[in-house]
Amino acid sequence: MNYRILLVEDEEHLQEAIALNLKMEGFTVTAVSDGVDALKAFKEERFNLIILDIMLPEIDGLQVCETIRLENTEVPILFLTAKNTSEDIVIGLKKGADDYLTKPFNLDEFLLRVKILLKRSVPFSQPKEDLDIFTFGKNKVNFKTFEASKGENTFFLTKKEVMLLKLLIERESQVVSRDLILEEVWGYDVYPSTRTVDNFILALRKYFEEDPRKPVYFHTIRSVGYKFVNKSK
Repeated sequence: MNYRILLVEDEEHLQEAIALNLKMEGFTVTAVSDGVDALKAFKEERFNLIILDIMLPEIDGLQVCETIRLENTEVPILFLTAKNTSEDIVIGLKKGADDYLTKPFNLDEFLLRVKILLKRSVPFSQPKEDLDIFTFGKNKVNFKTFEASKGENTFFLTKKEVMLLKLLIERESQVVSRDLILEEVWGYDVYPSTRTVDNFILALRKYFEEDPRKPVYFHTIRSVGYKFVNKSK
């Protein structure tokens, strides 16, 4: 997996050194120097980890962390900062950070913490064995040919529809966030709005639900995402 990291550090030489070491580990790094650019990058791209200084120009790291957490509760955030009192650490963690490392730091320890946080960014549930054909209710889907049917009605799905459907089925009865759907189905380099996800869900309901307005299989979890439930079991 190509992990993508957002590095927010205003000290130029330190930023360059950290970015270089992360790239040597095989990670893709986007580096910015202030809070405004950090939030801009966060909104435009998808990241597996955010490394964040606290004392930043324009908007400090604590505010950046809070703002990110309003939109995304899943991406790991590591504070890397010179603010090193116990109170500073508690405040940083309360703002939503997953880890806190003070400067000066040991490079090996830093890289180890980065790798641990990146492992957490991978969805905890492993996909089920590869699906070729899946049936639920009166519905049948062939994931290899993209052919689907509802009763006697046969039709073809688009590649994105198949990817979304397979993702939901693989995580049956689990809530799948819109952010995860965007990452898994659309990828990191394309950033459609979450409304795009909603429209694709509506399409799946029209294909497979008896009454799309009263979905049995594709459930909306308000403010989070969607869940597939196989009522035909």
